[in-house]
Amino acid sequence: MSSLDEKIEQLQKLVDDTDNIVFFGGAGVSTESGIPDFRSQDGLYNQHYKYPPEEILSHTFFMRKPDEFYRFYRDKILVEGVLPNKAHRKLAELEEKGKLKAVVTQNIDGLHQAAGSRTVYELHGSVLRNHCMKCRKFFDVEYMRAQEGVPKCDECGEIIKPDVVLYEEGLDDYTVQSAVRAITEADMLIIGGTSLVVYPAAGLVNYFRGRNLVLINKGETGMDGKADLVINAPIGEVFDRISV
Repeated sequence: MSSLDEKIEQLQKLVDDTDNIVFFGGAGVSTESGIPDFRSQDGLYNQHYKYPPEEILSHTFFMRKPDEFYRFYRDKILVEGVLPNKAHRKLAELEEKGKLKAVVTQNIDGLHQAAGSRTVYELHGSVLRNHCMKCRKFFDVEYMRAQEGVPKCDECGEIIKPDVVLYEEGLDDYTVQSAVRAITEADMLIIGGTSLVVYPAAGLVNYFRGRNLVLINKGETGMDGKADLVINAPIGEVFDRISV
């Protein structure tokens, strides 16, 4: 039996023995659905644009150059035709069975909800929600995809802004408080698909006071030494082998 097999057996036992699990996930959860992450070799931060992605995805840049922002946003963020993968579906199944109490995600793609998860705290917002900056009218992602150039409100003509947390913007208080409560009350925290380098989101895992901390990620993280179980493998592959 390989080391990976043994670790997945350990994870299965922990899941079987726990009815209060919280999952904390990052970009690696959605890369298997075809959405690029930010920091891998092929991620957005290693591709070349006229401006660095960190600058484009900032509040200042959005306000100053919305045309350039939306060119990048449509090209790299609004990825079409993506579907939930094995990790998203397994998490929804765990929630349906009453074992998983919440998903806390740094992703903005809405794939957890598409897979059937109901209690999802989106720390960085969602591309599925968009609002006029003046009258606050709501627009869905299909409206945003259909617009050319800078999307404008069909009521007042003002620019529409995606409900995603840009650099220089703070996280939503209610979302953070809800995520902290779920993590604090959990008996088991599974962290997956994240290098745990994006703050303040990554700092939320420090609120965990439960029995078992599990880390599933392709590479090492700064939390590996604190975990009860570390599995270095694609999260979809790992979750596909867990039965509920």
